[in-house]
Amino acid sequence: MPIQETYSFSYHSFDNISDLDKPDAELLTMARNSTARAYAPYSQFRVAAVARMANGEYVVGSNQENASFPAGLCAERVLLSAASSLYPKMPVKAIAVSIEQEKGPNDHPVAPCGICRQSLLEYETLTQSPIRIILGGLKGKILVIPSARSLLPLAFEGSELL
Repeated sequence: MPIQETYSFSYHSFDNISDLDKPDAELLTMARNSTARAYAPYSQFRVAAVARMANGEYVVGSNQENASFPAGLCAERVLLSAASSLYPKMPVKAIAVSIEQEKGPNDHPVAPCGICRQSLLEYETLTQSPIRIILGGLKGKILVIPSARSLLPLAFEGSELL
């Protein structure tokens, strides 16, 4: 007889940016302002991610589309590549991700895609430090997730590759 199991995680939800603590509000503001850096001529769905590193420095990433779909890069993976290049093996303390789109609303959080979730988990594993994830549009509701691991239940990990 099968056993039913449940996976759940806790996160914080805020109505607007003024409810966040100052460091998180600053990080999300940077992400919102950085959506203009995205190269999204096809979808007009601009995404920016900004990381606060363990040394207090900030690293910015934005999505980079390509006419040869799906060769584009997500903002989160651009960010992690830049962070790893600039500060090898240094923990990312928090990442804020924001969206700006011409074809739809900008008033809600959008979660990272599956590949980005895997990449965030890999970075957490590499640095042995959780990454807080702050998700918000240009306005409206904001989600704060304590760790990328929460977003990827039953993750495939390097330990599987024996």
